[in-house]
Amino acid sequence: MTSARSTFRIGGDLEVGRLGFGAMRLATEPAPARAASVAVARRAVELGVTLIDTAYLYGGGANEELLVEALHPYPADLLVTTKVGVSLPPGGEWRLDGRPDVLRAQVENALRRLRVERIELLQLHRVDPDVPLADQVGVLRELRDEGLIARVGLSEVDAAQLDEARTIVDIASVQNRYSVLDREHEPVLAACEAAGIAFLPWRPVAWGAAGDTPELAAVAREVDATPTQLALAWLLARSPVLCPIPGTASLPHLEENVAAQHVELSGTQRERLDALAPQHGSTVARSAKPSS
Repeated sequence: MTSARSTFRIGGDLEVGRLGFGAMRLATEPAPARAASVAVARRAVELGVTLIDTAYLYGGGANEELLVEALHPYPADLLVTTKVGVSLPPGGEWRLDGRPDVLRAQVENALRRLRVERIELLQLHRVDPDVPLADQVGVLRELRDEGLIARVGLSEVDAAQLDEARTIVDIASVQNRYSVLDREHEPVLAACEAAGIAFLPWRPVAWGAAGDTPELAAVAREVDATPTQLALAWLLARSPVLCPIPGTASLPHLEENVAAQHVELSGTQRERLDALAPQHGSTVARSAKPSS
């Protein structure tokens, strides 16, 4: 039995466990690494994870195909969400690509790879600055109206972009960087709270820096948790719309992450963690290209 604290209804109706799994780190080759990745994905579901995040960017769809190998036919309560909006030109490098025809083709291909008739949550991986946001979100609205996707999400957006997108289509989720040590997107979180939008923080444990923070390590000892577990527990306590998606290719790390949902923090301990970073301004360097 799950509690209200441990679940969230994405789009108001799709209930998932708030502690999800990011599949980016799962390796698709060589064969031994692929087998280990399949085992991790299956173990995540065994441990009760009901939200798994993937993307076309992760191996040009290979990550999606890995999840199919591991989990299809999917459990009835499992949400596999994917992202589109980047492309890889022949002989080139990954780049943002929000052209409507490209987005439509990528959604159609994702449906085929994931072996589903409808993607329950489809996220725009990044806003392409060379294409009007209205055109990018507009084609996702069309795909929703056609029944190919059920809910639309965004990734790495600011509050103004979120506001604009919401004038075009209902936004069910936002996937931005956010952690106890990285709160640049606090205004976006506030907007999501006000609108009941799921906020899926990627890199939710501050890129491994959590264990290097003395105060965080001290609180972790007090609650008999690892720094990573404490960073995740802080997110779950920080806001009811936060649904962290920590990723790993390690079974022990997966089990460590999932156990974070059982860590309880006192009000005083939360205040000490709240004070670790300013409410605005990232403490983590930006990535030059999409990595979530």
